[in-house]
Amino acid sequence: MPGDEIDQLSPEPRYLQLAAILRGQIERGELRSGDALPSQATMVQRYGVARMTASRAVRLLVDEGLAVIVPGMGAFVARAAL
Repeated sequence: MPGDEIDQLSPEPRYLQLAAILRGQIERGELRSGDALPSQATMVQRYGVARMTASRAVRLLVDEGLAVIVPGMGAFVARAAL
């Protein structure tokens, strides 16, 4: 979707840009309650970010209550995100 790209020239940190992209996908219903977020490897490939950047973006969504991390399984859209 247009706008779902990292602006490499932006002064905004890439992890904040990635979190905004994922947040938008949740808000638009592209990612629904219980859906898995893309894996870190997928985010690295799709958005051209470092693994740490993907991890920080997911952690931010967890802190906001939009995602949960299930050890050994990955990150998922939180049920309360709706």
